Amino acid sequence: MTDNDAEFTYRRVHSRPRHLVFECMTTPAHLARFWGPVGTHTPEDRIVVDLRPGGAFETTMVNDRTGDEHTMRAVYVEVDPPARVSWRETDSGMLTTLVFVDLGNGLTEVITQQRGVPPRYLEPAARAGWETSLDRAADYIGHLTTQSPTDHEGVWRS
Repeated sequence: MTDNDAEFTYRRVHSRPRHLVFECMTTPAHLARFWGPVGTHTPEDRIVVDLRPGGAFETTMVNDRTGDEHTMRAVYVEVDPPARVSWRETDSGMLTTLVFVDLGNGLTEVITQQRGVPPRYLEPAARAGWETSLDRAADYIGHLTTQSPTDHEGVWRS
C-alpha cells in the first residue's frame, strides 16, 4: 500500500455492450491491439492475465522508436465480470479500478480510477501518455463488431 493520496478518474463511453468492453480490457489478444501510449506497442506474448483475485497482470510495453521496454507488474484485487476489475501495481502500490456501467442500447461507460498515483505518473507527460492509451482503447473498441466476446477471429473491422 502506498501513503500517496493522489488519484485520477477518467470516464469514457463506448458504443459496445458491456461484456465485450470488459473482454477487451481483460484478454491479451485484445489488449495487445491498444495497450500503452502512442509510440509503444505491447506484444500479446508479453501480456499475462490471470483473471482472478490474487492473479498476475503483467504487460511489457515496447518503445517503437528505441526498443526500450517497460514492464508493469500487478496483482488483481477484484474481479467481477463484466462489472468491475481492479489491480494493484507491485512496484508502486497504485490501485487501478475499472467499472463497466451498462448504459443500455449497447453503450458502456468505463470509469477508470487510479489511487495512490506515484509522483512519476503525476507529471503532465505521463498523464498525456495515459490519455493516449485511453484514446487507443476507444478507437479499437469502436471498431469491434458485437460478435461473441470470446470469438477473437474477425471481431476487428477496419
